[in-house]
Amino acid sequence: MKRENKPKLLGRLNRIEGQVRGISRMIEEDRYCIDVLTQLQAARAALARVESEMLKDHMGHCIEDAIVGGDAKQQRKKIGELIELLDRSAR
Repeated sequence: MKRENKPKLLGRLNRIEGQVRGISRMIEEDRYCIDVLTQLQAARAALARVESEMLKDHMGHCIEDAIVGGDAKQQRKKIGELIELLDRSAR
C-alpha cells in the first residue's frame, strides 16, 4: 500500500465504523426498516469505494512492481492472487 493513501483510507474506514454503529442504534430503536436498509446500502457502497481504492493501489503498486521487475514467478504470483480475489468477489 502506498503510504500517502493510508490516512485517507483509514479516515474512510473510521467514518464507515461510525455509520455501522449508527445502524446498530437504529435497529435498537426500532427505526423504520426502509431507513435502516438505506443506511445499510450506504455503508456497503462506502466499503465498496474503499475496496476500489485498495484495488487501484494494488494494481498501481504491487502488480506494477512485479511487471516492471521482470520476475516471471513474482508476476504469476501477483496475477494469481488477483484472480483469486476476483473469483471470491464473484461468489
